[in-house]
Amino acid sequence: MDKAAIDIQKLEGIFDSMVNVMDQSKNDIFMISEQSRRSFESMQRELILVKEDISRVITEGDHLEEMTRHSRRRLADVSKNFVNYSEQEVRKAYEVANDLLVRLSVNRMEEKQLRIQRDDLDRRLAELLETIERADQLVNQVSTVVTYLTSDLKDVGEALETARHKQDFAIRIIQAQEEERKRVSREIHDGPAQMMASVLIRSGLIEKVYEQKGPKQALAEFQDLKEMVRSSLYEVRRIIYDLRPMAIDDLGVVPTLKKYLSTLMEYEPDVRIHFQSIGEDRRFESSFEIAVFRLVQESVNNAIKHGSSRDVWVKVEWLRETMNAIVKDNGSGFDQNEVKEKSFGIIGMKERIDLLKGDFKITSEVGKGTSVFFKIPFNPDSMGK
Repeated sequence: MDKAAIDIQKLEGIFDSMVNVMDQSKNDIFMISEQSRRSFESMQRELILVKEDISRVITEGDHLEEMTRHSRRRLADVSKNFVNYSEQEVRKAYEVANDLLVRLSVNRMEEKQLRIQRDDLDRRLAELLETIERADQLVNQVSTVVTYLTSDLKDVGEALETARHKQDFAIRIIQAQEEERKRVSREIHDGPAQMMASVLIRSGLIEKVYEQKGPKQALAEFQDLKEMVRSSLYEVRRIIYDLRPMAIDDLGVVPTLKKYLSTLMEYEPDVRIHFQSIGEDRRFESSFEIAVFRLVQESVNNAIKHGSSRDVWVKVEWLRETMNAIVKDNGSGFDQNEVKEKSFGIIGMKERIDLLKGDFKITSEVGKGTSVFFKIPFNPDSMGK
């Protein structure tokens, strides 16, 4: 008995130590990713300045080239008719032409160096981006393993009683959570965060534009800045809405779906979504309503993303004891015999339906689109107050 107890304690100690090491490794990788990301952003700002310098040098070079051509014509005229000019005028014509040639040569050298610097920054940015993506992937993988170990394998007896497909689904759920966190982080970083960084840089340039090019050009820059801020606000609102449609708590399923599908068509201008609600829609408990919303959302997104559909039909039917919904598209469809274990989206939808004690059916054929049908029964616990 004592020996068995000691062995279990040792096993638990080894297990905890392993988890701690993996967790620390995840943090180290995350720090590398963040340092690389800061370097990436700093290098992006440097690249913007280098490109501005290149534009300035090219403009100066064009002006110098025009002046050089003029000085050459002047020098040719003086040389041809030198008897008509004084010695001082001849010397000045030579000096001006030579000075302009030197300045043009320096300008071309500066342009060449700036272009080399720009190309080097582009190459380093690409390498840094690859490092960031690989680090993010490693953090995601380690987080998945650590979460799975601490939540599913801590109690070995319970883990052994769990069916294999349930374990696989648990891992996929964790992966999906990590992917979702990474997606939201990336959307914020690549969208609003980048826009705000650009706003900061552009706001600093407006004063220089005003001094160098006048108020009219500065006003144009300011208008562009306003559009950039407006776009940032739009992106933030879109990300918040994707995380949880706040209107569903106030309005219910049907109005929220109408708003979501209308917004989706703005993001996907080539797609037409036809929505129809039959019968008197009702209010339900919040988790029930969000589950229905997510089922329709997942079906529509699959139709657009995987089915490349251009028309999607969404119909919701409210009966006395059930709510029926069908999402149909005219996309590429798929072979249902080939979509099994890897169809994580379909597995997730089935899990939602099972929790709601409903029925779920998908029919699809290659080249002939897909139809998703689900029926959810009402019960007293799900009804809104």
